[in-house]
Amino acid sequence: MLAPDTRLILGVESSCDETGVALVALPPEGAPRLVSHALHSQIDMHQAYGGVVPELASRDHIRRVVPLTRQVLQEAQCAMADVDVVAYTRGPGLAGALLVGAGVACALATSLGRPMLGVHHLEGHLLSPFLSVDPPEFPFVALLVSGGHTQLMRVDGVGRYELLGETVDDAAGEAFDKSAKLMGLPYPGGPHLSRLAEQGRADAFALPRPMLHSGNLDFSFAGLKTAVRTHLVRLGWLDQPAALADPAHQAALADLAASTQAAIVEVLVKKSLAALKATGLRRVVVAGGVGANRLLREQLNQACVRRGIRVHYPELHLCTDNGAMIALAAAMRLQSGQADLSREPVFDVRPRWDLSAV
Repeated sequence: MLAPDTRLILGVESSCDETGVALVALPPEGAPRLVSHALHSQIDMHQAYGGVVPELASRDHIRRVVPLTRQVLQEAQCAMADVDVVAYTRGPGLAGALLVGAGVACALATSLGRPMLGVHHLEGHLLSPFLSVDPPEFPFVALLVSGGHTQLMRVDGVGRYELLGETVDDAAGEAFDKSAKLMGLPYPGGPHLSRLAEQGRADAFALPRPMLHSGNLDFSFAGLKTAVRTHLVRLGWLDQPAALADPAHQAALADLAASTQAAIVEVLVKKSLAALKATGLRRVVVAGGVGANRLLREQLNQACVRRGIRVHYPELHLCTDNGAMIALAAAMRLQSGQADLSREPVFDVRPRWDLSAV
């Protein structure tokens, strides 16, 4: 049962290759809570192409978003008329995919006579740990490792974000995926590389830790991917599917995967610790798909325990793109009085959108 005067926020996420819909309840007092959510991943569809095909992604969002919305409402035992605000991912992301979510949100809000709110995708990730069993408190340092983004932010409150450092080329997620592809692993490569790494030795290959000692909080992972490629060339396995699949080579590939993962994780952990030291803060939030990486969580937890620092993560099922984080971000903006609600149909998206400008 919902408390009197509780507002229901419907969130729609369609920025890339997951269609997510969720309902978040915003009570008059207290924190927002997740009522129900549903998610469809397009992994199987894109796997044949080795990566996301934007046109196919958009078409699949169109097919999935309405049935997912019905599912979420049914699970919550709510009617469409019970929705008070419709939130959607305005950006960043694939333009065509974003337009699907924006179009659905615009249509629903208009038909219901309800306001709509465009949400920044990365703000959704950044705030997603507030739905966990161990939610953070402001202020904190945030490590955002989502898809093509790797950023360190100082977060003093909702909408109060200061960029501390970001990647100058490939993001951590791209380093995982591109290295995995070089090793002949299926799409999406990052999780496959992490599973293969569990069988290997992290010190087997000497791989660089780009910008680890740069004196700033920026990242760079393109050189690491190049180093992985160089090792595969030396082994004679690059672009050789038969060699990469040979059982006799799997131990060496596992070692290369473990060494790659170790290099990425070391940079992420040490840069996060440097950000905490620079800001003087004692709390860190990790959000985004790479935040589900087991080794990253283990090493960051160990380092922070030694320093008396609190670490917070989203629940594992909320690390990927999802509608819950979009509805939550909208709810927290409403709660903090920072929501720019519109009752007029606003059919626009921002495929490129700087979080610090929100």
